[in-house]
Amino acid sequence: MTSESPSSPPAADGETPAAPPAPGGPSAFSITLRPLGFGDPLRWLALGWRDFVRAPLIGLFYGACFMVMGWALLEVYEQAPAYVLALSAGFLLMGPFLCLGLYQTSLRLERGEKPDFGESLLAWDRKTGTLAIFGFVLLVLEMLWGRASLVVFAVSFDGMPDFKGSVTALLNPENLNFIIAYLAVGGVFAGLIFAVSVVSMPMILHRQTDAITAGLTSMRLVLTQPGVMIFWGALITVLVVLALLPWFAGLLVVGPVVGHASWHAYRAAVADDPAAAP
Repeated sequence: MTSESPSSPPAADGETPAAPPAPGGPSAFSITLRPLGFGDPLRWLALGWRDFVRAPLIGLFYGACFMVMGWALLEVYEQAPAYVLALSAGFLLMGPFLCLGLYQTSLRLERGEKPDFGESLLAWDRKTGTLAIFGFVLLVLEMLWGRASLVVFAVSFDGMPDFKGSVTALLNPENLNFIIAYLAVGGVFAGLIFAVSVVSMPMILHRQTDAITAGLTSMRLVLTQPGVMIFWGALITVLVVLALLPWFAGLLVVGPVVGHASWHAYRAAVADDPAAAP
């Protein structure tokens, strides 16, 4: 005597019963990615500025956090310039992880709802496990980046220079081999972190998914549309570098605008899950 699952309707003669949906949503390779154009990153920035203007107090709070964390980074690592140079760039490339509150604000604005500051602070609360796993991956990449930077300094100089000396070394044409090696190492890790995280954190916040699926989807986007995503990464880099010049003060505005824009980049690039509830 056989029994049928009450949750699955009986199959017609000659038909194969439909498989139950996979837990946690679709796989990374079944998620639809929309085609993007080179004008899209500029549009994301415009939308990010619009969200910042619509919720300025929330944006300024997170911008101030970026600015203060930059000051703290310089203070803590004043005696370790190699870590400062690597971790400063990595800290800014980890923006998608630090900007969950901005993503939550953009989500509310997208739905025509009023953003709530307290809710933005607790945006991580619903996806603690998934975000912890993804954050650990980024942390490991940051530690490897810092260690690789120390190795490059160690083999290029006799001892570690101070902060001023390290900047001079980077700008001195006589240290061409060091400059090439340092930028190559930094470029590899920066590119990897960007590829893994460019749409991962908004995706984790917005839909039912896991850290691996989100990371692979982000990498798929970068690998299948490299030109647009490289342009997007270059725009972020230029804006962030300009924001760093006046003692990180530019991050007060650039940080939240880029955070909001990253949400719109995710919404433009990753199609909605048709099986998800509205």
